[in-house]
Amino acid sequence: MHGRVPLLRPETDVFFVVKAFAAGVILATGFIHILPDAFDKLTSSCLPDSPWQDFPFAGFGAMVAAIATLVVDTLATGYFNRMHYKQQAGARAAGAVSDEAKPPPPPQDAEAQRHDDHVHVHTHASHGHSHGAAVLAASGDASEQLIRYRVISLVLELGIVVHSVIIGISLGASESPSTIRPLVAALSFHQFFEGMGLGGCIVQAKFKLRSIVTMVLFFSLTTPVGILIGIGISSVYNENSPKALIVEGVLNSVAAGILVYMALVDLLAEDFMNPKVQGKAKLQLAINVSLLLGAGLMSLLAKWA
Repeated sequence: MHGRVPLLRPETDVFFVVKAFAAGVILATGFIHILPDAFDKLTSSCLPDSPWQDFPFAGFGAMVAAIATLVVDTLATGYFNRMHYKQQAGARAAGAVSDEAKPPPPPQDAEAQRHDDHVHVHTHASHGHSHGAAVLAASGDASEQLIRYRVISLVLELGIVVHSVIIGISLGASESPSTIRPLVAALSFHQFFEGMGLGGCIVQAKFKLRSIVTMVLFFSLTTPVGILIGIGISSVYNENSPKALIVEGVLNSVAAGILVYMALVDLLAEDFMNPKVQGKAKLQLAINVSLLLGAGLMSLLAKWA
């Protein structure tokens, strides 16, 4: 769609504005919807006082998840960058060997040879080295940014998948219409904008078609799979049992930590510090307003869901 709709291409102002709104929704989902729910689960009166009432496990889990996401983020980016540099070095070495293997040019008379050598050295060498260096530098920067976008897409999908499965199980196991209606409203709203944020990252990452289809299927199917699991266990599932409270609370805190980290570091900081955004005051204002709208609307939804 981004190729057919010019406004949705990654280099347009509208793309940055929409992505900022989606990042605001993801940020509010982590802070306002998931993390408080994790605190409620892990401080429930149905759990024994020790150790669950003695330590803020929900906040601790979110912090550990955010740090772990940072570690995975940096290690994965570094690993893929090193692999890319090795491939580039191998390609350059192969090119140098093939150049050496080329046959020498046919002999010319001495005067013409001296003239050609002089012109060749001063034009081709000077132009070739500077142009080649510029192309390599630009290619290297573009490749590093592409790797960064791909890592961001994969880690963001992980956080969304964890959260989607939890919501799906809660929705499938619930038998109360008063609980289901707000859950469906919240699910529809934030899944839509989480999908927009993830889709923007996937567009920037320029994945192959197979990878795009796989990521889209994971995003699309995790909530329905969670709902099916919830329906399957609804007859034996007790949401107030200690085991259910601990599992849901821990998973919610982990999902909150991942989503908050991704929204702040990989979505907002990445785009807000983009040279194109920094060079346009109106675009800066627009994405800040869009961020506040996304976060505000998702926060307002917490009144009902």
